[in-house]
Amino acid sequence: MNGATAMPSGRLRACGFGVVTLQVFWWTTLVATVALAGAAFVMIPRDWLPWLVVTLVVVLVESVIFWVGIITVYLTSVQLGMRIRVIGIVCGWIPIANLIALRLIIRTVRDEVRFETAKEALDRSRAAQRVCATRYPILLVHGVFFRDSRLINYWGRIPGELERNGAIIYYGNHQSAASVADSARELADRIRRIVEETGCGKVNVIAHSKGGLDMRWAIAREGIGGYVASLTTINTPHRGCGFADYLLGSIPEPAQRRVAASYNAAAAKLGDTHPDFMAAVHDLTQAGCERINRSIGLGQFPGIVCQSVGSRLLHATTGRFPLNFTYPLVKWFDGPNDGLVSRPPFPWGDWFTWLEPSGDRGISHADMIDLNRENIPGFDVREFYVGLVAELKRKGL
Repeated sequence: MNGATAMPSGRLRACGFGVVTLQVFWWTTLVATVALAGAAFVMIPRDWLPWLVVTLVVVLVESVIFWVGIITVYLTSVQLGMRIRVIGIVCGWIPIANLIALRLIIRTVRDEVRFETAKEALDRSRAAQRVCATRYPILLVHGVFFRDSRLINYWGRIPGELERNGAIIYYGNHQSAASVADSARELADRIRRIVEETGCGKVNVIAHSKGGLDMRWAIAREGIGGYVASLTTINTPHRGCGFADYLLGSIPEPAQRRVAASYNAAAAKLGDTHPDFMAAVHDLTQAGCERINRSIGLGQFPGIVCQSVGSRLLHATTGRFPLNFTYPLVKWFDGPNDGLVSRPPFPWGDWFTWLEPSGDRGISHADMIDLNRENIPGFDVREFYVGLVAELKRKGL
């Protein structure tokens, strides 16, 4: 069977079945309602019993159709998200509003099925090319306040997409919050272990947010430059995050200490050996990054392909919490931003890519790692990373 016409995955087939079922419910309910209302004028009150029996049968059948459809899409859809699911539950008991909510659910899941089916077809059509099969494996380095987890991947659907196209993926596995220097030591040890255990020679590093600062320090100060073929930083505040300066200047120190203590205690229970909330935050400030750049320089590293990426969120309402809250604050202090970091700190290395898709949504700090698993109109984050890694392959890396 041709890859472009092959059947979609089981999840998508189930999702598509759920959408069709809900569409059948929508139209048959509309037709049945009109028909029963018309019959009521003719049959009631003389033949009210047959009319009532037919009505009860229709209600029973339509209820079965509805619940089969709605349960199926709730269990299989990724794009519904928590907001639409809650809207569906709340509005389900309100006449008229429930129909509007149902149309929203149908449209969202239908678009998801179409998009993901085309995505699967694209991957099948190029499977033999292995466009992401780079010479050196890919090391994904997370940002601050997150850990690499098998249950909830920091990078969303990106690693799976890269692997389907031939990439070999590793993760930084470093602490969620620590100073740049401490994180760099962890990452340097991790890279050495990967190279020693696999014999791969080098790694291609893709680092998000603070992870980009950590890797620059690791290369400059921890002696792993020979093990790194390329470093791509994603939305990294190379010159500092003004919002971090604002927070430190606005929140009283006792409150800062309480937040730090609570975070460090929670992080320790989740696996961090020496979590340091305040050290991480201070290293993200403009003063902190200025100090880091004085120590390790801001230029690229000889023999290593260095590049950076940045993006812009266009409206607070199009970002997910908490970035919808922080976006206007960052815009007030720093101008156009991704919900956390403005444009000026992003550029670094030999090339800089600025992402600002058409439309009125934009791309947030979290969108760049597919944290919410959201299909964004005008920007396919998974395909962006496929292109990025494919370019590394074309460079012989």
